[in-house]
Amino acid sequence: MTTTKLTYEDLATAAGRDLGASRWIHIAQNRIDGFADVTEDHQWIHVDPERAASGTFGTTIAHGYLTISLVGALLGELLAVEPDVVLVNYGLDKLRFTAPVPVGSRLRARAEIAEVIPSSRGLQLTLRVIGEVEGAEKPSCVADARVLVSR
Repeated sequence: MTTTKLTYEDLATAAGRDLGASRWIHIAQNRIDGFADVTEDHQWIHVDPERAASGTFGTTIAHGYLTISLVGALLGELLAVEPDVVLVNYGLDKLRFTAPVPVGSRLRARAEIAEVIPSSRGLQLTLRVIGEVEGAEKPSCVADARVLVSR
């Protein structure tokens, strides 16, 4: 994994730039249980390993929103904007959860800068993010994450 380091000025022409892939994150049951506690989403497919073993996926799976909540940290590993700028999550477009993330699997993000739009508050980046599960054929999620970059 390599962090792409750009200046604020470089971002104006960065559309189409591949940011590569982040490190792998292990999706353990305690991470899933902790997310369930924080969000009060205790659906059995996430938190009941015994029942989930006989369910559709054969095991517990991470919440879709858990996988997307990791995007901020993983994107921070892929892109650094220098010097002294602020990156703020602005929203998500076209978010889809396309495959489950089974407990015990490893997840990473792959991203590219899809679009850069000047705004009154700085630059608005659209980062196309793909969640990858190690060894899986399909991505776990696909989203266009919008980030506001300002000085």
